[in-house]
Amino acid sequence: MTTAPTGRLHVGVNLLWLVPGVVGGSEEYTTRLLIARLEQPPDGTDLTLFVLRPFADAYPELVAAYPTVVCPISGRSKAIRIAAEATWLDVQARRRRVDLMHHAGGTIPLLRSRPSMLTIHDLQPLLLPDNFSKAKQAYLRWRLPVSARKARLVVTLTEYTLATIVTRLNVPIERVEIVAPGYTSALAEEPDGDPRTTYDITGPFFLYPAISYPHKNHELLLRALAAVVKAHPDVLLVLTHRPAQMERHLRDLAASLGIEDNLRRLGHIDRGDLNWLYKHAVALTFPSRFEGFGLPVLEAMGHGCPVIAAAATALPEVVGASGVLLSPDDPDAWAAAMIELVTNDVRRDWLAEAAIARTAEFRWSSSAHQLQRAYERAGQGLR
Repeated sequence: MTTAPTGRLHVGVNLLWLVPGVVGGSEEYTTRLLIARLEQPPDGTDLTLFVLRPFADAYPELVAAYPTVVCPISGRSKAIRIAAEATWLDVQARRRRVDLMHHAGGTIPLLRSRPSMLTIHDLQPLLLPDNFSKAKQAYLRWRLPVSARKARLVVTLTEYTLATIVTRLNVPIERVEIVAPGYTSALAEEPDGDPRTTYDITGPFFLYPAISYPHKNHELLLRALAAVVKAHPDVLLVLTHRPAQMERHLRDLAASLGIEDNLRRLGHIDRGDLNWLYKHAVALTFPSRFEGFGLPVLEAMGHGCPVIAAAATALPEVVGASGVLLSPDDPDAWAAAMIELVTNDVRRDWLAEAAIARTAEFRWSSSAHQLQRAYERAGQGLR
């Protein structure tokens, strides 16, 4: 591990919330942002990472590049993680003379002695509380608003979430900064073998990489697929990622619609296989009712995959005019859009080219510059 230089703004990054493989898109965003910062010229800020043991194992390149302090807990117990943030983290921050603590996981510890900057990825716990346990609902209803008010600066990913932070949490707009994600073009891993054979992909297919949470709106997609296969019986829908609380309902619905043979449920797959699916899908179909950003949409576009997405929350900011945006409540419109892309190669090719062009507007180098600007604003007067 390296040692943080002195005499400049010293920012500690609280990553005790980041349990690898558990926290979803916020893990990709946070780790890729830290990598992007390493690729920029030196600036006036030095970072120290405070992480869990599993993080150190999962991201050795970040631990080698940044001064890193490893908390001696696994992170499996959320209660223990929260307690560590209010005790161990504060002691370590004072010992290492941290000027500003960047809490990158949405809340600020109850006990703290360092000034804080906060990243809020989205306000789904407040806007869609039924997607969370009663205990988590209660905790976040308590901690999110007070965390946002106590922070010197709040960072978020999109204009949509910025607006919700201002209106729902009563944070002055001048205390909120956007640090948008970039497109990770380096994710070029190839599949191991032939995915068509591995996953029994026998015809043209649409792709939806999403855990089966209620807000991901898989039900609309199944109903749209039922209409598509009436006209094109060989069309498939490929679903990836782990199952969640909607899984049994979706299996029953697929059976009732008679489309079980048109579904491929792959679970978690390797990055190389996912890249292949992006490149060969007729389109990404993304009917989610709520996204703080929607990184899979950007990934798909970077691979030249046409996108049909919900005209909801932050997704229009990602897709822009380079994809098809539809109501998340209209399966007939989704079916019509899917059938068009199966049959109209000219339209599909145009959307593929537009998708690739759109990703040029999302660069991690820009994200790193935005993060540095946020540190400078939050750190004013602390050096």
